[in-house]
Amino acid sequence: MLDMKWIREHADEVQAVAYHKGMELSIAELIAWDDQRRHILQEVEQGRQERNKLSLDIRSLIAKGDHEAAEQLKSRVKDINGKLTTLEEALAEAETQHQQLLMRVPNIVSPDTPIGRSDKDNVEIKRVGEATVFDFEPKDHVALGELHAMIDLPRGVKTAGTRSYYLKGAGVLLHRAVQQLALDLLLDKGFTLLEVPLMARTKMLTNTGFFPLGEDQTYRIAGESKWLVGTSEVPLVSFYSNEIVDAAEPIRLAAASTCFRSEIGSAGRDVHGLYRVHQFAKVEQVVICENSLERSEQLLQEITHNAEELLRQLELPYRVMAVSTGDMSQKTYKQYDIETWMPSRQAYSETHSSSNLLDFQARRSNIRYRDAAGRLQYCFTLNNTAVASPRILIPLLENHQLEDGAIRIPQALRPYMNGLEQLVP
Repeated sequence: MLDMKWIREHADEVQAVAYHKGMELSIAELIAWDDQRRHILQEVEQGRQERNKLSLDIRSLIAKGDHEAAEQLKSRVKDINGKLTTLEEALAEAETQHQQLLMRVPNIVSPDTPIGRSDKDNVEIKRVGEATVFDFEPKDHVALGELHAMIDLPRGVKTAGTRSYYLKGAGVLLHRAVQQLALDLLLDKGFTLLEVPLMARTKMLTNTGFFPLGEDQTYRIAGESKWLVGTSEVPLVSFYSNEIVDAAEPIRLAAASTCFRSEIGSAGRDVHGLYRVHQFAKVEQVVICENSLERSEQLLQEITHNAEELLRQLELPYRVMAVSTGDMSQKTYKQYDIETWMPSRQAYSETHSSSNLLDFQARRSNIRYRDAAGRLQYCFTLNNTAVASPRILIPLLENHQLEDGAIRIPQALRPYMNGLEQLVP
């Protein structure tokens, strides 16, 4: 959420960002509702002040025995109460309209964010490794999973519907191994590990910027104002909501959690295999720091490099993309996506994402710190997907397959796979 005063002073800039992020939003309408809200609030406050003054006068007149004058003032109070009822209803409507529009205002974007309409306008800034070339006909991850009895899609669909799956045997070991490798990497870098709730209140999803625009991607708990989270970013940021923190050093948090996405609007997209599923696991990085552009940029590079380090340990080719405005969410100031080479898709496909949100989440969540002068300031927040599985299993299985159907296990994963060097059909 942006400060309303700042929005007023930068209305054209904010409107341009909304346009570039593909959001239908009128900043002029927001300001008009804010003007109306302020004007009605002023009338309401004046009416309440007048009513309070008359109430004191009435008590004084009654104490003096002047009941006739007191009755006249009571009549005026009754008229004021009638007007206040109408004004308060109008104020409630203005505040509702203002708040609904305010919650849809996008975060500003960094000067180096590419301008574009979709992910096709993202800009490659770095490539590591070469796309894998085989001297045999490679199998995709579904065929490899079936060959090794580690992925069962038909039974997943039978049990839970489309975009569902079972992992078995070595598939489960790999799924957990990549998560533990990521956690150990982050622990070595000073992150505090949390086990987090998989459900969150509506307010927490709103505070972290996933609502109101992301409700169609989220599973709601029937009969409750709670939802299944699509990322542990929500409970990690919410951990410090309505608190004053010590931001002298960045607060680095991490969690491994099951996540859920309804994938509404993605019908027909990435339906094959494990790329786009309803239930998955992520190891998430969240950083909370002082409101410094320079420091937050350093931390964005840091958490992105953490994800890159994991991919290098998994011996996978990848590239880093600067995400364009049209592919960014409402809450994001600057974003990198990391795309890993997937032979079956003959393309680099997204496996990680890093974002700097400035104070957008912290302002909504009321997470503050005291600066050197002792003044309360809103923190900045950042996040990154250290690893997401089973999506990471796609490049892991496909890039490391051998001609006989065996799958080589990268050196870094072997300690988590009971020392196995390869999986044999």
